[in-house]
Amino acid sequence: MTPPLATVPLILTLTIDGQEVGAREGQTIFEVAKENNIPIPALCNLEGLPNLGACRLCVVEVKGARRLLPACATNVSEGMEVSTTNEKLQKYRKMVLELLFAERNHTCSVCVSNGRCELQGQAQAQGMDHVHVPYLFPKQLVDASHPKFVADHNRCILCQRCVRVCDEIEGAHTWDVMGRGINSKVITDMFEPWGLSESCTHCGKCVQVCPTGALFEKGKSVAEMVKKRQFLPYLNTMRKYHE
Repeated sequence: MTPPLATVPLILTLTIDGQEVGAREGQTIFEVAKENNIPIPALCNLEGLPNLGACRLCVVEVKGARRLLPACATNVSEGMEVSTTNEKLQKYRKMVLELLFAERNHTCSVCVSNGRCELQGQAQAQGMDHVHVPYLFPKQLVDASHPKFVADHNRCILCQRCVRVCDEIEGAHTWDVMGRGINSKVITDMFEPWGLSESCTHCGKCVQVCPTGALFEKGKSVAEMVKKRQFLPYLNTMRKYHE
């Protein structure tokens, strides 16, 4: 029997910020923009992890669309006209960042990721100099029960990178999300202390993909936590190769 021919993706043409670019059917706006060196800010997106659209920082304007669309979760189409930067988008992104800072307790000066935090970096890149909304100052836990790592929920932005890497890459699914809205919380197993988790493999992948100081290695002091994310594309490439 003759094996079926591989399906060749259609080649599409669209414009991003007035620049005509080519794309493959099934690609997202974020992927196409990245291939063409057009920067779009994001916090939940990370190469090697499935798209989620949680942070909403990567929203863009698409001509004809009635609302702003997340670039990481919107597939391209023929003739699409996309705007990735303008006054409206900048205002929206600042608002998103302000809400992230206000929802938890982000004190950068005493954080292990100070100077290497993606939330801090995006705030600087978007020109956010203060927060216009009231801080909630929630009482959040610091879980230091794990022998190697610490989970500081004061600095979590619910990007769910840890959830996705633990499920999709490590296959343990130790992490998940409990609650809704601002009451959401990333938890281990059935809301048990991290150190008591029977599913955790102690691999540290979740720590390395965390964009803030919410997950870090024990023994790290202020500004000492450096995240290493190079393993993600490599693991995905090797997985596809073996498949």
